[in-house]
Amino acid sequence: MLNQIFSRRPIRPRTIKLAVIPGDGIGQEVTAEANRVLDAVLAGSDVVLERTEFKLGAERYLATGDVLPADEQAAIAQHDAILFGAVGGVPGDHRLQAANIERNLLLKLRFDFDHYANVRPCRLFTGVKSALADPGDVDFVVVREGTEGPYAGNGGRLRADTPAEVSTEVSVNTAYGVERVVRYAFELAEKRDRKKLTWVHKTNVLVHAGATWQRIVEAVAAEHPGITVDYMHVDAATIFMVQDPARFDVIVTDNLFGDILTDLAGAIGGGIGLASSGNINPSREFPSMFEPVHGSAPDIAGQQKADPTAAILSTAVMLDHLALPAEAARVREAVERDLAARGEAARSTAEIGAAVIAQIAPRA
Repeated sequence: MLNQIFSRRPIRPRTIKLAVIPGDGIGQEVTAEANRVLDAVLAGSDVVLERTEFKLGAERYLATGDVLPADEQAAIAQHDAILFGAVGGVPGDHRLQAANIERNLLLKLRFDFDHYANVRPCRLFTGVKSALADPGDVDFVVVREGTEGPYAGNGGRLRADTPAEVSTEVSVNTAYGVERVVRYAFELAEKRDRKKLTWVHKTNVLVHAGATWQRIVEAVAAEHPGITVDYMHVDAATIFMVQDPARFDVIVTDNLFGDILTDLAGAIGGGIGLASSGNINPSREFPSMFEPVHGSAPDIAGQQKADPTAAILSTAVMLDHLALPAEAARVREAVERDLAARGEAARSTAEIGAAVIAQIAPRA
């Protein structure tokens, strides 16, 4: 009797408020396909997506002079997640250089929303050609600290535009900031089969920041005896990432090193067009932001030449963060099946999106 009563109760839909920032260039095209895949994978579920689109980026700035108005940032903050495309405009446009769109939009959102864990998976899917001849079984994640390091904006110029110019860019490393991203990386390693963590720095030269990172990694490692931990200088990590990328599982590192290593990882995983990412606020005080690693590619914008796979895979990272792991897995599996069957024939952005949707397995 109780089972009959419960079975008649209506399912209460779960509403997810999604802020969408397509941005510029191919960002608009790949975001459109990512949204189509989201709709397809959530069809028939109890999840309702409420989207709000924010027209921000170089195109908006050149038209109005706005980069990230305070009221729009406050509105974005009320959402559960952000799906971001790419920003940038015509290369060399002095107005965009003066506005510094990337720092004043993308990085501002990362810093103001405390996206301290920048998560970038690298997986070589079946059927995808790596830049390496024999890469092995590549499946690792780079956890890049997202709110400190040289990107914190601590620095300046003295006697600018003169022969005596002095420029400083200070790398900020706080025990608070390092510990929380290191803990995030260890917790991620606990969830993975190999349970291995590599921390990357340059402790032989950057002795002050390196000492902070080392002390904290060792302290957190003691709380996770089941995790195998090793260390690499960042230059050595680039060598091993090329020679034997399959040795890595979870990598944790600072903001700048992570930025560089993940571009290399993108090439190993089949190209930057497959590289996804999540800018995570684990406390969920602010919405996390999910974006393909590639830029706006203005040279091919509007031509339907861009591969939307990185944006689609970024939605899988987002679904994991939103506690929808089954849906995230279905997106990744659909991408894997599409990549395995893709072949050499050229397809448009929309055709790739449609092909991924056709590969989405039915809901269990």
